[in-house]
Amino acid sequence: MPTDLPNLLTMSRIAAIPLLVLMAAFQTAWGDLAACVVFAIAGITDYFDGKIARERQLTSAFGRMLDPIADKLLVGAALMLLAGLGHLSFLGLLPAIIILLREILVSGLREYLAGVRLSLPVTRLAKWKTGFQMGALGALLANDGGAALIWLGWLPVSLIGEIMLWVAAVLTLITGWDYLTVGLRQAENEDNARHRETEPAHP
Repeated sequence: MPTDLPNLLTMSRIAAIPLLVLMAAFQTAWGDLAACVVFAIAGITDYFDGKIARERQLTSAFGRMLDPIADKLLVGAALMLLAGLGHLSFLGLLPAIIILLREILVSGLREYLAGVRLSLPVTRLAKWKTGFQMGALGALLANDGGAALIWLGWLPVSLIGEIMLWVAAVLTLITGWDYLTVGLRQAENEDNARHRETEPAHP
């Protein structure tokens, strides 16, 4: 049900996006820090919605549909904010583009495989990718100014965020290729089966 706690947590990630955009739009140290906090809280719900759903046996088709959508909307909004507000260097834009394109790729693959009743399981490596990605985006949203407000001004937070974003991008390429091979293998099997069906029978 949409009103189950896991689904409410999932929907809260979507609801957090306008607040994230608003805080970042101030372009002040306090605004950057607030955007980081909003993003962090939204990211934490991604862990707890799945955990609660499994422990309380509250899994639902609605939740399975909405969870990846909420994740991609949150990550996509954060990446566009960082690019639009100039919080990324040119080298930092490259992993951001890789991550965004991978999200589109996986969404297309999931849609195709759903039509043939196959699913893409989340691998352990993909979970590591998500961890580095969320940590990187949080750090980049905080920016050096926001980080200084919590006595982290001595840390190159933006640089650390971009390094983590590159790590996430590398893991993104690896997991994206794994998912792509699953889709290509299924498409090849379908084409071969269709070809065999259309071949004339030999006397």
